Amino acid sequence: MPTRRDVSEIKSKLLRPALTSDYEVRIELPLANAGVPKFRTTEDQSKLYLQCCSASLPGSSLATYDINNDRHGVTERHAYRRVYDDRIDLEFYVDADNYYPIRFFESWLGYIMDQEDRAESKSTTGVPNSGAVSNQSSGANARSKNYFYRSRFFDEYVASMTVTKFERDHRQNLTYTFLQAYPFSISSMPISYETSGLLKCTVGFKYVRYLIDAERAVETGEKEKDKKIPKPKTTPDPNPTPATDEPGNTAGPNTAFVPTDSATGFRPGANDGPLLTTRQALGLDPR
Repeated sequence: MPTRRDVSEIKSKLLRPALTSDYEVRIELPLANAGVPKFRTTEDQSKLYLQCCSASLPGSSLATYDINNDRHGVTERHAYRRVYDDRIDLEFYVDADNYYPIRFFESWLGYIMDQEDRAESKSTTGVPNSGAVSNQSSGANARSKNYFYRSRFFDEYVASMTVTKFERDHRQNLTYTFLQAYPFSISSMPISYETSGLLKCTVGFKYVRYLIDAERAVETGEKEKDKKIPKPKTTPDPNPTPATDEPGNTAGPNTAFVPTDSATGFRPGANDGPLLTTRQALGLDPR
């Protein structure tokens, strides 16, 4: 039988969907022992987080293998490995001041292939700087036909990266942490005289795996509900009104309860005094 649901239950579950436009991307840099980035950045990195205009939440699957039993037509598929997506793409708005996203990720790719150090191993006069590795001096000039490069070790250029999905009221968030991530591609960016649009830079990242850290903020009201509010102390009445099982009413302070007819409002034996008009009750006319 289908489950019977109230309209209020359906509204509470379906009328508050999560939106795709509330998220934040944070990219850490490979750091040296002193906590200094291993390659140069020209601007505040928080600007890069604001320029990320598109991201994606990752996916994963389970790799399985088939086990054929003795029974005819029965094949069991057992899981043996979790397989993560091989990449995540981030899209950035490119600013007109310094083309920061392009310069930032080009520097990271150059660091991975050990190109920046080679370019800096020569001084402005073309003579190798002191302390430069001898086999790099021949490859220091990027325009030379003998230019060469070699990649760094894996642990030198990877870092962590997070994509946080949250809601506008900041009561819910879901954080994906990508371990050992690094950029591996910068997509081509078409430019044209025909139409003028926003220049965007799409960067592909590789990573080993990701972790999910789900958090839920607690409302201030919920915390207050848990607190036990002490009740004010009251002085007991020395002359309490005796309880009665009959319905009754009172004409004010220091008046006893008297039976009242719920249909007509008749109060036998009650001494309520003369009836007052609205103006008399407000003190506008004499009683």
